Amino acid sequence: MSQQYFSPCPRGLEPLLAEDVVAAGGGNVRTTPGGVLYLGGIETRYRVNLESRIATRVLWQVAHGPYAREDDIYRLAREVNWPRLFTAERTLRVYVTSIRSALKSLEFITLRTKDAVCDRFRDDTGRRPSINTRNPDVRIHLFVTATEATLYLDTSGEALYQRGHKIARIEAPLKENLAAGILRLAGWKPGTPLLDPMCGSGTFLLEAAQMSLGDAPGLSREAGEFGFERLLDFDAALWRRLTVEAAQKRQSPAKLPIWGSDITQDAVARSRQNLAHAGIDDLVEVTQCDLLERNAPAAGGMLIANPPYGERLSDQEQMAAFYPRLGDALKRNFAGWDCWFLSADTRLPKLIGLAPKRKTPLFNGALECRLYYFPIVAGSNRPKAPA
Repeated sequence: MSQQYFSPCPRGLEPLLAEDVVAAGGGNVRTTPGGVLYLGGIETRYRVNLESRIATRVLWQVAHGPYAREDDIYRLAREVNWPRLFTAERTLRVYVTSIRSALKSLEFITLRTKDAVCDRFRDDTGRRPSINTRNPDVRIHLFVTATEATLYLDTSGEALYQRGHKIARIEAPLKENLAAGILRLAGWKPGTPLLDPMCGSGTFLLEAAQMSLGDAPGLSREAGEFGFERLLDFDAALWRRLTVEAAQKRQSPAKLPIWGSDITQDAVARSRQNLAHAGIDDLVEVTQCDLLERNAPAAGGMLIANPPYGERLSDQEQMAAFYPRLGDALKRNFAGWDCWFLSADTRLPKLIGLAPKRKTPLFNGALECRLYYFPIVAGSNRPKAPA
């Protein structure tokens, strides 16, 4: 039986997520800003959670309707047969997202929705689930627009970009699904030499290595960590078959043409620690090096980086001085390479002294960015003047 699902993702990656959903068996796939709507059965639910590198969550729609007041939302939630979906022993939490809603208090809507769920349990079973705002068993998402409300049951649990590999983090790390999406937008394929010369905690390195190995991202989770495993319709046999099939696709190369480096020893140590935690530290080489002095590790390949954005005035001045030197270093050391930079700094193309061949709008959280593509050719990029 098909159900309606919505999977959010970083804005700008919706077409890639749609590809993942189709590959997982989803039907009637429609992109919307910030995600994808689709139909599917239980296997589609499991496969998107297991296999998609782009999805943030897999939300199962359980109710939808118009509203004018808080009481309308209470009635909508009260009509859902929650005891058929999970038991009263499960703890829960309600999350509310609002776009252009005239209702004044999201906290009050959250409370009314929680009351509706608990009241339905009390009336049907004589018991009611407990609330756990830190680590709930079941997550219910309410999405309200100006006139309509939609209730979703979260089948993912923790966000899917939390692969479980990054135990050593840095400030403002790049989320894994955004990194995976950037690699796909750039057209990188396993086997193509890849360098991240500003690797931070190693997000690009981890995602590229996992893609090279054919690892499904959901395989890194422990048993019971997915939200759907706590629902009454959980099909353990089907889930076991899907995970076994995914595990059998894993490859075991001796070494990968993937390199990382960073100017700080702390970042190098964190990348190495995260790669070791993922069990692939022997496949990826990470060294301490300044990008401005770094040589290309192969005759050609792809360089991809997420440089600092320079949000403070002093940082902006430093970046303004850094960009021209970066452009010179790329022309000097990376001829024959495709270079990609994710940045919210719109000055980058002009100051780097190179004309981007492509500029792709993306969002890193709420921050609007551009993915700039600079193909580096030997010599000058300027056309020769006619004789």
